[in-house]
Amino acid sequence: MALLKSLAFSPTEATVAMIHSSSSKILSQRTCSSFRNVSLFYYRRSSSVKVFSFFNTTRNCTYSSGEFGSSKRRSRGPVMSAKKTSEGEKQEGKYKHTVDLPKTTFGMRANALTREPEIQKLWEENQVFKRVVNKNDGGNFVLHDGPPYANGGLHIGHALNKILKDIINRYKILQNHKVHYVPGWDCHGLPIELKVLQSLDQDARKDLTPLKLRAKAAKFAKATVKTQMASFKRYGVWADWDDPYLTLDPEYEAAQIEVFGQMALQGYIYRGRKPVHWSPSSRTALAEAELEYPEGHVSRSIYATFRIVSATPTSSGLLEEFFPDLCLAIWTTTPWTVPANAAVAVNAKLQYAVVEMQFLEDVSTSSGNKRRRLGNVLREQKKHFLIVASDLVPTLEVKWGVKLVIKKTLSGSDLENCRYLHPIDNRECQVVIGGDYITTESGTGLVHTAPGHGQEDYVTGMKYGLPVLSPVDDDGKFTEEAVKFSGLDVLGDGNAAVVKYLDEQLSIIMEESYEHKYPYDWRTKKPTIFRATEQWFASVDGFRQAAMDAIGHVKWIPSQAENRISAMTSSRSDWCISRQRTWGVPIPVFYHVESKEPLMNAETIDHIKSIIAQKGSDAWWYMKVEDLLPEKYRNRASDYEKGMDTMDVWFDSGSSWAAVLAKKNGLSYPADIYLEGSDQHRGWFQSSLLTSIATKGKAPYSSVITHGFVLDEKGFKMSKSLGNVVDPRTVIEGGKNAGEAPAYGADVLRLWVSSVDYTGDVMIGPQSLKQMSEIYRKLRGTLRYLLGNLHDWKADNAVSYNDLPMIDKHALFQLENVVKNIRESYENYQFSKIFQGLNNFYKEKLSNSSCGTSPCHSEGYCSNTTSFG
Repeated sequence: MALLKSLAFSPTEATVAMIHSSSSKILSQRTCSSFRNVSLFYYRRSSSVKVFSFFNTTRNCTYSSGEFGSSKRRSRGPVMSAKKTSEGEKQEGKYKHTVDLPKTTFGMRANALTREPEIQKLWEENQVFKRVVNKNDGGNFVLHDGPPYANGGLHIGHALNKILKDIINRYKILQNHKVHYVPGWDCHGLPIELKVLQSLDQDARKDLTPLKLRAKAAKFAKATVKTQMASFKRYGVWADWDDPYLTLDPEYEAAQIEVFGQMALQGYIYRGRKPVHWSPSSRTALAEAELEYPEGHVSRSIYATFRIVSATPTSSGLLEEFFPDLCLAIWTTTPWTVPANAAVAVNAKLQYAVVEMQFLEDVSTSSGNKRRRLGNVLREQKKHFLIVASDLVPTLEVKWGVKLVIKKTLSGSDLENCRYLHPIDNRECQVVIGGDYITTESGTGLVHTAPGHGQEDYVTGMKYGLPVLSPVDDDGKFTEEAVKFSGLDVLGDGNAAVVKYLDEQLSIIMEESYEHKYPYDWRTKKPTIFRATEQWFASVDGFRQAAMDAIGHVKWIPSQAENRISAMTSSRSDWCISRQRTWGVPIPVFYHVESKEPLMNAETIDHIKSIIAQKGSDAWWYMKVEDLLPEKYRNRASDYEKGMDTMDVWFDSGSSWAAVLAKKNGLSYPADIYLEGSDQHRGWFQSSLLTSIATKGKAPYSSVITHGFVLDEKGFKMSKSLGNVVDPRTVIEGGKNAGEAPAYGADVLRLWVSSVDYTGDVMIGPQSLKQMSEIYRKLRGTLRYLLGNLHDWKADNAVSYNDLPMIDKHALFQLENVVKNIRESYENYQFSKIFQGLNNFYKEKLSNSSCGTSPCHSEGYCSNTTSFG
């Protein structure tokens, strides 16, 4: 049933689109409307309008079983009643020719499990998509497909995404556009590498060379692409399935190297030692788009004291009287970073207070709360003076269970360059001025600063020339640089050891469990850390303003999406694009063996690009350095070694505009539309924008459409543990228990997609699918009735508009309003409005008025076929 295969019929041309394999004319469109005793055939093409009325005697929904199906409900009609009272076949035959019943081969039952695959096979064998597109002579339309990961099965979110795209493409086809839709897959990166490693035992892993791993990863990715492609086809999606784009294809990889090279030559790519999101569980750096922030993470936070040893000449008069018992009070949720502490930062705009800590009588026994534990500073009850933000004094009194008496106030700028002793190795460190990230919303108003373990800390540290310490290895364990903590896991026993040591040194005021959002590796589902490493970065500052300007020239649907990507782009840090993994596109750089200076210029990049275009990126691993270097460098090949970092997969997919839109025949750059989930504002939408702006100076898309996530019927996120996952394959083909999970077919799934307001999160479950199936059944029945009324219509029956009965003119008026609303909704990508409008039209107007069982309809079965009745 092609109508529901697309739900994208042209409102000016069709409400029913049927595929005919026996004819070169692949699509024939009809719009049918039947009211009271007259069925209408309203046909429109281009600017000409023809209205036909044919005269039908079918006015009652009482059908003979042989001609228009059978059901118990229909057997109540006069024809079937007569049949039941007859003594034989004579009476039925005697009057059958006097009744003009609807006739059609369009079945009442969809029989989706059989018919849908047959229709889809017909599409594929007859190359329907290509033939329709080639026949159209309108302008090009390009919806660029965001590549899903080729690392497993599809979920309901994939179905929502691909069907939305298909609805748009089919509408554009029926509007005479040459639609180009090339499906793509993201085939590199850690998700696939992990799948391969998980499939191997320990012995097999030991023998796994980089090339063997890459071969297995490529094989896995290609097999997954094949499986996912079959599922997308089963959803009824039309695409250029014979020529998809894969990020592992040599020509794609070469185009990606070209984008990287252009950015590098313009000075946007650099190597530096900066703190990045690091996943100990994956042993690689991560981009922001590879993180998730699950609810319920609890950190072990501490309030600690760092003893001041000297003040600046301007502040010594303010602080001198409190020495040697004056300390800075800091709060941190990452005690394991204290060994790397290089400064304490204050906000120059805030007011700070020197407070005397006076102990209450029951302070030593107030630690019954399991979420809090008093430190030895409070238990010892010696005289202490602390510096904290003035506004936080009341809050800290309650939290610590002490009285804080303000002795003196001063500004944050007065504290700059005061010196304190590092609480672990007794280094002298300084107080520095930080940024607006230092507030009085939590903590003490003073921030422990470790430039090797935080982005804001790093920025502040660069301003003061602070050392970038990061005594943590790839596995997330302390290195020998951390001395007494060496070998301990920073997220486990290492964190506990630091807290214990600080408490023994009388530096802990209080330890408290703190629940907050914390970055996790989205693949391993384990927490990450900030860690300074040598990485390759894209300097966003070099083209940030151009990106912001381009965002303003793109049409965003829904409109609030512009605010979201603008905020993310304006505030994002430099993009870490290097990964310490094997399965990916190599960063085309050589390092001097002794000095470690990188060698990367136009000649080396172009040479590597040409090699990869011919042999694929595997060549980087099996070819020698002298062969990878251009001719002029080969006599010095022994002085260099090739880098083994690969590119961030977001750089892979973010280069698709260059590898697909700018390379494949028939496509155009920029694309008309990008359509993905709302999470892609910090993912594919943004990576594509940044690479395109950096190299071409414009956005790779004219319009961007985003959809929400798919939730269960109660509004909860789907998870296997909750048992609320809706599998699109089960929706289509049914589950093991047909009663609990019936087979609805792809049409019902597509109808559900058309019915929801995709601009927000949408819900699906057994009840909504059951309801959608009922709507589908009624719609199918209405269409069947209309088709049945057309069985004897001929062009000779055409009647001019002026000669039509008033009821027909009224019907055409209503139909024209529906058509107008549908067109507007398609143009604005508001598919749920189309669903609602059609649903109301066929239920309230067609079914009730035309396909009902009123006396005037009954009379129609007995009227002359050429009369108005």
